[in-house]
Amino acid sequence: MASRLDNPEKQSGKSAGELPSRTRRDNQDDRPQQVQSLTGVEIIAVGACAPEEIVRNEDLAKLGYDADWILQRTGIRERRRAAANQATSDVALVAAQNCLQQANLTAADVDFILVATLTPDHLTPSTACVVQQGLGASCPAMDINAACAGFMYGLITGAHFLQSGSYQRILVIGADLLSRMVNPKDMKTYPLFGDGAGAVLLGANQDNPGLLAFTLGADGAGSELLWIPGGGSREPITESMVAADRHFLQMDGRAVFKWAVRTLSDSVTAVMQHAGISRDELDLVVFHQANMRIIDAATDHLGLDRDRVLINLDRYGNTSAASIPLVLDEACQQGRVKRGDKILLSGFGAGLAWGSAILQW
Repeated sequence: MASRLDNPEKQSGKSAGELPSRTRRDNQDDRPQQVQSLTGVEIIAVGACAPEEIVRNEDLAKLGYDADWILQRTGIRERRRAAANQATSDVALVAAQNCLQQANLTAADVDFILVATLTPDHLTPSTACVVQQGLGASCPAMDINAACAGFMYGLITGAHFLQSGSYQRILVIGADLLSRMVNPKDMKTYPLFGDGAGAVLLGANQDNPGLLAFTLGADGAGSELLWIPGGGSREPITESMVAADRHFLQMDGRAVFKWAVRTLSDSVTAVMQHAGISRDELDLVVFHQANMRIIDAATDHLGLDRDRVLINLDRYGNTSAASIPLVLDEACQQGRVKRGDKILLSGFGAGLAWGSAILQW
């Protein structure tokens, strides 16, 4: 079994199985991963926020769900659900505050705020601006929407800002309340998702190797495999749109599964080769917590040590952009992360979008 972190309560229209012809790549050499390195950055601190309410598989029985089926198909036992009066900025703000507390810094020390989310408080202003106001910070702030790959996009974007010399400390937050975006009648999608937020404070440090290797990618040809079709400028909100449930997340699970395993394996292999690091040299592995079967398949394909692959999916479900920093926070709280560790991070999701990196802590 992959390594499972301790109970957080102790701590704070395509055919099934086939990708569309535009995205199906049996030979990935026709689109090689573009891999680079980025030195001189470090993670100063990590923080997280998991809503208090726990929704167990058994709690979904009243909606007609089979608790054992959910566990067997996904590896999820329970997930967190935000309170009715909480928005994405609320959990993001708590994660940010916890992160700054761990760093012994204040909002005045933050030069930039990036919030990765697909569930913003409002279409405008950005959730990052709401978080900035809540923190009492005075700095630029913006959102990034790369869905479940959002944290990786935010991390790498923030690292580039630091390397430019324009900023010294950047708060990168992954936060999503996907319980608001899934249809309770969708038996295959509704049990997968939970709510949460995680944050890292990035700093400039010329003595740190930083990102030994990273890659970002996107393939919009697969956008309809995992999307929310209604509610935007393409399909504005109307009574008929809402009646048709087109404001909820829709997913071709089988096709996304096959794409995720392939893309995860390819991008991880690419960053390991670029960094000149073998799988045995990795101290920890943090994959986006989407589905245990995806993580297991990729772990087996890559030949990774399961004891180094960190898992909290069983207790949080898929928290989208929050999943990687939530795992990192738990690992830090448990003392499993130390300076000099080489940590593999990989996120993947709607877009279709992905990002993988090897970070020296």
